[in-house]
Amino acid sequence: MLVLEKIVITQDDFRLTADFAVAKGARVAVIGPSGAGKSTLLSVISGFFPAASGRVLWDGRDISRLPPGQRPLSILFQDQNLFPHLTVAQNVGLGLRPNLRLSAVETARVGEALARAGLGGLGERRPGTLSGGQQSRVALARVLLRARPLMLLDEPFSALGPALKAEMLDLVAEIAAETGATVLMVSHDPDDARRFSSETIVVAEGRAAPPEPTGALLDNPPPALAAYLGT
Repeated sequence: MLVLEKIVITQDDFRLTADFAVAKGARVAVIGPSGAGKSTLLSVISGFFPAASGRVLWDGRDISRLPPGQRPLSILFQDQNLFPHLTVAQNVGLGLRPNLRLSAVETARVGEALARAGLGGLGERRPGTLSGGQQSRVALARVLLRARPLMLLDEPFSALGPALKAEMLDLVAEIAAETGATVLMVSHDPDDARRFSSETIVVAEGRAAPPEPTGALLDNPPPALAAYLGT
């Protein structure tokens, strides 16, 4: 279980609070107005930005002071964080070893992850030669290879068209179901939240609210979310 315990995030005149739990294996959307703090919330969970106070716990363990690489999570960013000078296989292999000195077994695992993500036979290509959807799959294959129990998605598929984005969300859901991973997904699209997440966290007016059932929340949104959605 992921617990954000009395978290307070501050930066200049920005302030965001969070105090809730996310069940293990849940798929949760994080939605709210631009600038409300959705990505910042994920940055605190992942360790890239420090909270002013409070704790982040995973399975009862306080991970608040751990550096990002030691936290039990993987994160997918909007820009996919791929290295253009490395091959597709090398970009994925970074999920196992930053120095890329992979054993034969580890190299085989990279190939399996690429095949699982629909990229079989493309391991020697460079990211720049791939389509946007294929680049998203490379980043997802790296996450799959890392096999961390918590997955954070910061709108990694926002640049894709509707059909391809839906395909990628379904693939993430499939992988999460197989691995039992807990997933938090930042999104601006309520349709994505309905498709992917049984629960949704609303970030608005300085607060990240506890998860609520997605359908009921979007059917009867609170005022701040309704204003954002234009409903």
